[in-house]
Amino acid sequence: MAKKRRPQTKAAGARGATGDIPVVSAREPCPCGSGRRYKACHGREAAHSATELVQRPFEGLPNECDWVALRELVPAATVRLTLAEGLPEGVPSVTLATVLPMAWPALRRDSGAVLVGLQNDTASGDLSRDLADTLRRALTAEPGTPVSAQRVPGDGPRLQDLLDPKGAFTPTLHEGFEFWLEDAANATGEVAASLERANAAAIPTARLTGVEAAYWCETPEKNHLRWVMSHPEEKLLDALARLHAAGASSLGDNTRLVGSFRAHGLTVPVWDLPRGMGAEETEKPAAELAERLGEALASDEPLTPEQRRARGGLTNRQVTLS
Repeated sequence: MAKKRRPQTKAAGARGATGDIPVVSAREPCPCGSGRRYKACHGREAAHSATELVQRPFEGLPNECDWVALRELVPAATVRLTLAEGLPEGVPSVTLATVLPMAWPALRRDSGAVLVGLQNDTASGDLSRDLADTLRRALTAEPGTPVSAQRVPGDGPRLQDLLDPKGAFTPTLHEGFEFWLEDAANATGEVAASLERANAAAIPTARLTGVEAAYWCETPEKNHLRWVMSHPEEKLLDALARLHAAGASSLGDNTRLVGSFRAHGLTVPVWDLPRGMGAEETEKPAAELAERLGEALASDEPLTPEQRRARGGLTNRQVTLS
């Protein structure tokens, strides 16, 4: 016999009595008390009311390309943020982190300092608005407590409204996640074990210093350079095709441009590097490639047949992450 559908009235009554329903895991019981799973109850309603996807959520922020890199590429990094209205009383600092323990959206330390996690799932189509809401709630959270996920008002502020547009955005990359704790050296028990597991999974990553938003990483098979670029996608692919057809798109011997992916409205070309080529050895060839790319970007000449074939190959190897 088919299972009887639960009536909708209970959920509606609970919603009217308790106000906004907290966000929980899709398979958990809905907090409204209907008895159904969240994804089949208020989770469905939240999905339907999600805002339209914002393709470039970090556009207008200082170092947009680094925001994208920290969201998609970098395992362990922090950045000190500057608020447009200054720090509230009792909040000595606000720091963006790639990820926080337990995938918390944000955390207010015992000291009052605020950490906001960047690599979390969000409830709406505007990542900037979701992060801004998390930041605002973290600024008023009780010291020593994490900030949970929740649905975001569609008319709330965005990061562009809360952060100082002239503030520095300088990522600090870490070998591990000791920044989670104020006294990581003395961590014990499950906390120490969790930290050890997280550190073991982190891929060694470094940000190049000679060019913007280019990140070297080391993997067991080979190394890579993943370079977030803000040039218009079609123009950038044309320029890379010009270089590729001319044999000028590599970073030296045994390196090659293998394709690109899209992330938050920007294009991220990727190069394979030999296992022994570290970040320091990548600096000079990356700077030289940046010069060649600048010249190719300035060209308005139609692509030759060979360049069109090269462009087709690059396009075929393009992946969209977000």
